Amino acid sequence: MPQSLSQILVHSVFSTKAREPMVSPSMRPRLHAYLAGVLGDLGNVSIQVGGTADHVHALFALSRTMTVADTIEKMKSNSSKWMKKETRCGFGWQSGYGAFSVAASQKKTVIKYIQTQESHHRVITFQDEFRILLKRYEVEWDERYVWD
Repeated sequence: MPQSLSQILVHSVFSTKAREPMVSPSMRPRLHAYLAGVLGDLGNVSIQVGGTADHVHALFALSRTMTVADTIEKMKSNSSKWMKKETRCGFGWQSGYGAFSVAASQKKTVIKYIQTQESHHRVITFQDEFRILLKRYEVEWDERYVWD
């Protein structure tokens, strides 16, 4: 086959360092747009980016030339530098992340999930949400190494 084609949807999740609420309501749309731009610059297709004061979710179609790890590392490093410049604070992301494959049939469900993060987190913490995602996607983890 002369052409390489792929459609790999990734739902990534990562929090601010120590889950500190460092993303103000006024900064969120700008940060989410910036993250979407980083994804695009890397050849990925940003589908939905959202989150709260202490974490972000991004649903994107992975470029056929990028790895998940490289993509998320670039998202985090570029946006961390940008946030430090924009807010003049000691902004930082946690060292780890979650990345989950999403079936095309679940794309709309994940988009809505990301869009409703504010209301969702009125009743559940980020840590509890992340544990639920790990269980749902059948990821084995050791609680001692999930949080920084």
